Amino acid sequence: MTDRFAHTANSLSSPATHAFAITPADTADLPETTRAIFVGSEGSLALRMQSGALVTLTGIPQGTLLPLRADRILATGTTASSLVGLV
Repeated sequence: MTDRFAHTANSLSSPATHAFAITPADTADLPETTRAIFVGSEGSLALRMQSGALVTLTGIPQGTLLPLRADRILATGTTASSLVGLV
């Protein structure tokens, strides 16, 4: 398959090249720091940003794509589900 962008450097504004399902956990880091998080079912998202800051985002609608660099999604405070990490 041809990939016209195979020799182009990735940046934070380029499309994601990998995705993984997120299972919120209070003590486990994500396998990779995200470039964005897809929220499949509405709710709240408690997370630790790459900087170490802890934040809870509330009222996130279903189908939202959040451009966040997060390294952990906390179980405590997270009610959103069907989460996908994009890198």
